[in-house]
Amino acid sequence: LSFAWTFNNNTLYVQEDRRRFVSQETGNLYIAKVEPWDVGNYTCVVTNSKAGRSVQGPPTPLTLRSDGVMGEYEPKIEARFPEMTYAAKDSSAKLECFALG
Repeated sequence: LSFAWTFNNNTLYVQEDRRRFVSQETGNLYIAKVEPWDVGNYTCVVTNSKAGRSVQGPPTPLTLRSDGVMGEYEPKIEARFPEMTYAAKDSSAKLECFALG
């Protein structure tokens, strides 16, 4: 499976950059330092390359809060590593760790 996100029903995928990251482990979209132009509807697209099929989820709205309340995303480090991670010699391994808030 691979995960991608679209923004406001655009056919182009949200591009990963210094502020945006799509976890290929969970499918989650992370946006650091949300800006006013990030406000809108995000839709996850899951693709199964073996079956040649894609499925689109429901839109998830992103809004800015002006009251300063952090809600469920208080500052914290989130890391869910397996007890053991294996990698072949000379290959790459990716470990995901996020600073939220």
